Amino acid sequence: MFRTIRSDIQAVFDNDPAARSVLEVVLTYSGLHAVWFHRIAHWFYRRKWFMLARMISQFSRFMTGIEIHPGAKIGRRLFIDHGMGVVIGETCEIGDDVILYQGVTLGGTGKEKGKRHPTIGNHVVVSSGAKVLGSFTVGDYSIIGANAVVLSEVPPNCTVVGIPGKVVKRDGVRVNRLDHGNLPDPVIDTCKQLQRQIEELREQLEEQKRMNGGA
Repeated sequence: MFRTIRSDIQAVFDNDPAARSVLEVVLTYSGLHAVWFHRIAHWFYRRKWFMLARMISQFSRFMTGIEIHPGAKIGRRLFIDHGMGVVIGETCEIGDDVILYQGVTLGGTGKEKGKRHPTIGNHVVVSSGAKVLGSFTVGDYSIIGANAVVLSEVPPNCTVVGIPGKVVKRDGVRVNRLDHGNLPDPVIDTCKQLQRQIEELREQLEEQKRMNGGA
C-alpha cells in the first residue's frame, strides 16, 4: 500500500513541473485524491460491497470533480492533471503511467452489457476534452489529441486527432508525451494541399492564356 502511495505521488512530480513539495501534492492535487479514493472504493467493489463502493466514489466526485466508477481497473502511476470533468466508466481498464487531462471521458456508447468501456494501454496520453467511447483498446504509447472523439481501435505508438478520431501518426517519431498541444491537424493539412493544387491550376491557366495570346 505504501509503495503504491509513493509511486502515485512520484507520478505527479514526473509529469507536472508545477509540483513543488510532497506536502503540496498530497494536500492540493485533486487528481491524486481521486485516484486514492478510487483505490479504496475498488477494494470494496471487488468484495461486492457495491453500495459502499459507490458512496465512496460519489463522495470523491463531489470533492474532486472527477468521477471514477469503483469497478474500473486502474494501473500504477495514473496522473490526472487539472481533472475537473474527467469520467471513467465501470468496465474501463487503464494501464500503467497513463496521463489524463481535464474533461476526458472514457465511456461507453449505449446500454450494452459486459465490457463496454475502453482499455487504455501503458504510457498513453489522453488530452483535454477527448472522448474515448466503446469497448476497444488504445495501444501503448499512443496519444489522443485534445477534443478528439475516438470510436475504434488505436494501434500502439499512434497519434489520433479529430472527430471522429483518425490516426495521423503511426510508428514514426513519437510526439513528446507532455507536448499534447503540438499535434498534427488533418483538416489544416488538407486545406493546405487544396490551396497548393489551386495555385498550380491557376499557374497552368495563366500559362495557357499566354500561349493562346501568342498564337
